[in-house]
This record gives sequence, C-alpha cells and structure tokens, in this order.
Amino acid sequence: MSDLPESRRTTARRGSRGRPVLWVVLALVLLLILAVAWVGVRGLMAKRDLEQSVQLVGTLRSELVSGNSTAAQKTADDLQDHAAAARSLTGDPVWGAFQVLPFVGSNLRAVREVAVVVDDVATGAVKPVAGVIGDVNVKAFAPKDGKVDLAPLVKAQPAVQRAATTLAKADRDATAIDTSDTLSPVTGAVDQLRNAVASVARQADVANRAVQLAPAMLGHDGDRRYLLLFQNNAELRAGGGIPGAVALLDVRDGAIHLANQASGSSFGHAEQPVLPLSTDTVGLYGPIVGEYMQDVTLTPRFDVSARLAREMWKQKYGQQVDGVLSMDPVTLSYLLKATGPVQLPTGDTLNSGNAVKLLLSDVYAKYPDPAMQDAFFASAASAVFDKVSSGAFDPKTFISALTDGVQENRLRLWSADSAERDRLDGTAVTGPLPTSSASERQFGVYLNDATGAKMDFYLQKTVAVGSAVCRADGRPTSVVQVTLKNTAPADAATSLPAYVTGGGNFGVEPGNVQTNVAVYAAKGEIYLGSTQDGKTAAPHTAVDGAHPVVQVQTLLAPGQSTTFRVTFLGTAGQARAAVRAMSTPTIVQTEVQPTTVDCGNSAG
Repeated sequence: MSDLPESRRTTARRGSRGRPVLWVVLALVLLLILAVAWVGVRGLMAKRDLEQSVQLVGTLRSELVSGNSTAAQKTADDLQDHAAAARSLTGDPVWGAFQVLPFVGSNLRAVREVAVVVDDVATGAVKPVAGVIGDVNVKAFAPKDGKVDLAPLVKAQPAVQRAATTLAKADRDATAIDTSDTLSPVTGAVDQLRNAVASVARQADVANRAVQLAPAMLGHDGDRRYLLLFQNNAELRAGGGIPGAVALLDVRDGAIHLANQASGSSFGHAEQPVLPLSTDTVGLYGPIVGEYMQDVTLTPRFDVSARLAREMWKQKYGQQVDGVLSMDPVTLSYLLKATGPVQLPTGDTLNSGNAVKLLLSDVYAKYPDPAMQDAFFASAASAVFDKVSSGAFDPKTFISALTDGVQENRLRLWSADSAERDRLDGTAVTGPLPTSSASERQFGVYLNDATGAKMDFYLQKTVAVGSAVCRADGRPTSVVQVTLKNTAPADAATSLPAYVTGGGNFGVEPGNVQTNVAVYAAKGEIYLGSTQDGKTAAPHTAVDGAHPVVQVQTLLAPGQSTTFRVTFLGTAGQARAAVRAMSTPTIVQTEVQPTTVDCGNSAG
C-alpha cells in the first residue's frame, strides 16, 4: 500500500480522471476557434468574390451595350468564376453548421443565398446571352439593302429564353431571402441584389418577348401586313391623338415596304360601328368610336382601337392586316435623332428639333388646305420611313428612340394573332389599362379633345399621385391630381388659323381649349370623391369593364389653368404599395409628381 494519505490518493485519482475531460474541452474550444476562423476567412473570401462579381456586372453591361462580344465573353467567364467561387466558399459543411446558430446563423444563411442567386444568374443568364451577343446587338437590327437579317434572332431565341427563365427564378429567390434578423450590411447587400435582379429580370422578360416574337412578326415565317396609325397630338384622343394619317406596311422576311397611305378623314363616316362595341365604351365615348377612323382612339383600350381601325381598312380597301402599330410626331422626332434630317418634296427640312412644331403647328399656317396638310404628313412619314428602311441611321439611337416612345405611351402594337397577343400581354407596348397589386397601384389619366380643332398643341398637362393610410382597416387612400393649362397666346382667337382654333364651329370660342378628362383606377378600387380647383366636383362616374372611371370636362381660355383631384380607396394589403400613373401622351410629357393626401377630407 502507498504511504500517501487517503485524501491525497483521492485527489490524485480525481486529477487523473479530469485530464481527459480537460483535453476534450480544450480540443472542442480549439475546433470551435478553428471553425470560426474557417467561416470568417471563407466569408471574407466570399465577400471579395461577390464584390468582384458586382464590378464585373457593370463592366459586362457596358460591353454588351457597345456590342464588344469578345470582351463580353471574357468578362462573362470571369464573372462565372467569381460567382462559382463565392457559392463554393459558402457551401461547405462548416458554414452550413453555423447557419443553425442563433443570430450569426441568419446572416450566414443570407450570405449563402446571395451567393447562390449570383451564381445562378452568372451560369444560367449571363453566360448564355454573352454567347450570342456577337450575332445579336443593336447593329444587327439595322437593315442592309432594305432588309433586317432575322437569322441571328432565330439563333438567339433558346439562349435568351433560358436567361429570362433564370432571371425570373433569381428574382423570386432574392425576394425570398429572410433579412428580418440580419445585420445592416447584410440587409443592405440583399436589398441591392433584389433591386438589381428585379430590374434585370424585367428587362430580360421584355427582351425575350421581343426575340421570340420579332422573327415571325417581321415575316420570317410568312408575309405580314400591318396598319400604321400616325396620331396627331394637336387634337388629343385618349390613345394619343386623332389618326390623321394611316399607312399599310408590307413585311417579307425582314424587309418592310410602305405600300399605301391614306388620310384619316378619307375613311368617312360609317352609319353604325364597324364592329360591336361594349355598353361601357359607348357610354363613355359614344358610338363614334367605331364610326370614324379619327375617333377609334377615343378609348384608351388600344386593342379596341386596333380592331376598329383594322376593320375600317378592310372595308375600304378589302385587305386584312395582321396587326396595328401606332406612333405620334414626338416619336418621329426621336427617330430623327437616329436618322438625321430628311428632305421633303415641299422643300422643307425635317429634323429632330423642328419635327413636332412643323407637323403639329406650322403646317396649318403654311398649308391652309386640309388636303395639302394630309399630303405634307404623308410625305414626312414616307421620307423618314425610306431613311429607316435604307439602314442609314444610328442603331443605338434608333433603339433608344423606340424605347422612349413605348415608355411615354406613344408607341403601341397589337397583333391579330392570339398567341402573339399572349406574349405581348402586360408589356407597355400594348397600352394596358391600370392594374393593382400588393407592391404597386396604377392609375390612368386620359384626355380627349372636345374643341374639335388643333388647340391641344397649346395644352399643358401635369399629373401627380399620392397615397396614405387613413383608415383603421389599413386600406390606403390615393389621390390622382390632374392640372391642365391653356398656353395659347392671349390673341389666339385672331392670331391662329381658324383650322387650329376651330373657328367656333363646335360651340367653343376661338382660342379656348375644351377637354374631356377621364381618370381610371384599377379593378377593386372605390371612388370616394373629387374636387376641381379646391371645390367639390360633381363628375360623371362610370365603369370600363371592372375599372372605375371618373370623367369631367374642362374649358380653358388662353393663360387659364384648372386642377382636378380624384380620390380612390384601395383594397386590403396595399398599404405599402407604390402608386404611379400613366397618361395620354401630350406634346410635352412631364414626369408624374408626388402629392399629399388629406385624411380629413373625403375628396383628398
């Protein structure tokens, strides 16, 4: 037996048993430190790769726009490498284990999901598109010998489709990332990703629809005929203006020919609407919508306008067209930035700076005879068309002009083919009525001339919208404000041609501007009230389909203005929805402004 006392032998035995436990604890602590260091180092490396990816996206965008396909391919490869690295760095088992920890886990999980989205976009969207950008760029859309080569567009269809599908999924995945418990830098990074992916996804969706539709609509699978409505903003219609000139376009495998032209007035008056009209359309705009070519755009429903114009052309010329396009002189002025000036048979030079004033104002003083005015419009359209068909224009500026025309509601397209309409559905080019969702509430402001003349050259329009939650149930109250001003000279009655003022032929004093204003809300909205110049108004209320409509007529002398405010109640779940308004494109299109909502006033 040992000479040690029993108490010391007991202590020794306890110490020997405690050493393995101590070593296990130390080992676990060391492993935890190493794991933390592992996650930290890999997190820094992933951060570096993600930041590099963001920089490369900006570089790639510039290269794609400029059509530098060689550089774009290299940048796309680099982006894919960095995105894949970030995904790998945040996808190992240690990182996954830390994602279940309180507080830190939510941040690591969010970073991991960001890396996955970026990698998916790089692999499934950027890489395929970069692979076809050499064949499909803005220069490829310029006609050569009067014809657009459609083969590259057909070849690009699968890649663009894949990119659009990938970006749509990425948009959903980015939206689903939980940032309710993340640190501010992580939350900011996720928000930045969401905004970027949402924007690119929308653009990709539009590009995909265009690439899928363009070959067939440009005659790749068979000849097409389109009707072009040239709307005159000097005499407003809800869709833009009266169709003062109409043209037939023949399309064959990328080649477009101007086949025939006619003035809107040459179609005369049909004894009854050429097609059946809904009760709502007749109630709001009268049967004349379907009786005169100049009135088919009284309704803001471009699909209705297009069908009516198509039928009128068929009845007059016996030709069935495959679709209808619409544009105005402002869009023409944008196109002239791409083509440069054109010479007209009259000796006039038409350019981007003088096109609007020359076509919508000066022409009436220079050519008092309406027949000469029609001939002038026809020659202007023909001259610009010939310049575009020849390919003698700057493609990038041309595409930008078309984009601006669509965004400002000046350029519209309708197809007689139901499958093509489905692909176009929901895009700005179709001229859709206001819609509503949890994220956005839309309103429409549509103007129709009631002067019976060309005085809308002098009509200035400003639109403002605002929203607030004024009720305990959380349903939002929104205000749409429309301000109109007659900017004509004080002596307009005598200084302007009678053809411009109307000469009082329709009951409006020369120099005055009379306008029918229709404010549309989305389905489900409820009209609460309205004011005009601060006083309670008594407008005409109606519906167009399921859209609430509020109508008022204004009469303005030179220099006079008026403000009309309409209040609507939204539905539950829309308290945080952004509000915006679309409107009839006037000659000068101003940005929609914000306005306040007075919760103590039922009319806003």
